[in-house]
Amino acid sequence: MTELVWIGFLALFLALLYLDLSVLHREAAELSVRQALSWTAVWVGVAGSFTFVIYGLYEYHGFDFDPWHGATSGSDAVLQFVTGYLLEWSLSVDNIFVIALIFAYLKIPTLYQYRVLFWGIVGAIVLRGLMIAAGTALLAQFDWMFYVFGAVLLVSALRMLRDDDEDRDFGSSFPARLVRRFVPVTEHLDRARFFVRRDGKLYATPLFVALIMVELTDVVFAVDSIPAILAVTRDPFLVFTSNAFAILGLRSLYFAVAGLMSMFRYLRYSLVLILAFVGVKMLLVSRYHVPNLVSLGIIVGTLAGGIIASLVATRIERAANDR
Repeated sequence: MTELVWIGFLALFLALLYLDLSVLHREAAELSVRQALSWTAVWVGVAGSFTFVIYGLYEYHGFDFDPWHGATSGSDAVLQFVTGYLLEWSLSVDNIFVIALIFAYLKIPTLYQYRVLFWGIVGAIVLRGLMIAAGTALLAQFDWMFYVFGAVLLVSALRMLRDDDEDRDFGSSFPARLVRRFVPVTEHLDRARFFVRRDGKLYATPLFVALIMVELTDVVFAVDSIPAILAVTRDPFLVFTSNAFAILGLRSLYFAVAGLMSMFRYLRYSLVLILAFVGVKMLLVSRYHVPNLVSLGIIVGTLAGGIIASLVATRIERAANDR
């Protein structure tokens, strides 16, 4: 029964979220870069372990699982899952840069950032689920939507190349103005609280403003990432699970990347190339099919190229400064 598989996965995902917040990080504490990298490795390992479940479901149709369409075998399904996971994981990096700027603008201490990111992830999963359902339905009904999504990705790549996040005025952004329109906002934080009551009146804290800004930022980035992964597979289960596992490790990845942000100056150009590649792939869908293994190799190679170029540039700069 396909419904049983979906229910089982959602139960597993909620259990992992509960484990992360209530057991592993029950007390607010700053996460060092080393700890963040360790937890990132743990969540990558959890996602890797899930590939065995994917293989069993699609190869042997465990629990009478009936794939929607796309994957023809267990190995094909695993390849699509891994490609989708890495694609979402890589596109999350640019999201992380913006989130870091939001926290810096609102002066959110590292101690409380974990709470914002947790509830941000809960909201992101719900919104992604709705967007994935809408995207797969549109592609099933209208083949020409591939060209629309491809164009969206190419425009997004161009926008990412031209935009400078550091010049953004987050104080006058739509999310900040939206919160202030409905509820007054305090000037200072009140520990990890999203709301406080003063003189019988309810106030939002800057922490809640940060949460709304993170949520709406994720919606904007989902406009890029959902069409991108739909270029890899149109199977809703593979799209959703790969997104869910990538988002699950986003908090640890944030603290790892935010702490090393200055070292990855060329990573954005890798993301631009990945978006452009996937966009072109969708535009050519009726003429040429890019094998999933080739797509995976291009994504991994482009990411590795950006990271290596950034590290080399940083090392050259340090050597020049030491002279």
